[in-house]
Amino acid sequence: MLKVRADLRVRKYSKREVVLQKGAAGDSLLFLLTGQLQVIDVTEDGRAIGLRMLAPGDFFGEIAVINGSMRSASVVALSTVLVALLPRATALHLFSHSPSVANQMLRFLAAKVQRDSEFRALLSIHNTSKRIYTFLDLLKEKKPDQTEAVVENLPTHQDIANMINTSRETVTRTLLSLVQQGIIKKGTHRLIIVDPEALQKLAQS
Repeated sequence: MLKVRADLRVRKYSKREVVLQKGAAGDSLLFLLTGQLQVIDVTEDGRAIGLRMLAPGDFFGEIAVINGSMRSASVVALSTVLVALLPRATALHLFSHSPSVANQMLRFLAAKVQRDSEFRALLSIHNTSKRIYTFLDLLKEKKPDQTEAVVENLPTHQDIANMINTSRETVTRTLLSLVQQGIIKKGTHRLIIVDPEALQKLAQS
């Protein structure tokens, strides 16, 4: 672990700066320390589509590190961020010599596959309002002893629109409707889902 700490390099990125570029060499495993990132891809007609958000504590770039491939997507800073970079050779050594780290990576990859599958299903929903309801339902975090749920580090309306292939105006209008119905309320950099069951019913209706 001392070698891991010694090999880590911390970099600061400004808002909208590209942290990872699709097609670049997978020469490091990255850890988000502060701020928020968005994983994006670009369609053939040049549209940017958000794939998922990354929050502090998340790591990324693992696929290219494991199989030696090029980066499969780009990662852009949504705010000023601090990112720690671990060289590929050190990361691979850590995976092969630490069963607990390897097990954590397997669990992470399994969750990532499930999340990506849910997101692909979301994009197939034709009704834009239902896409937004489903998106919020996927992002929410709810503790067992609480009736409310929250979406921490809520993306901007434009970022949400990019991620689910709709317009910023549609996102704004739909969220306002949910506020007026008493289903959600806005906090500072977070969204409070007052009635998670009602939101889920809208998503599944």
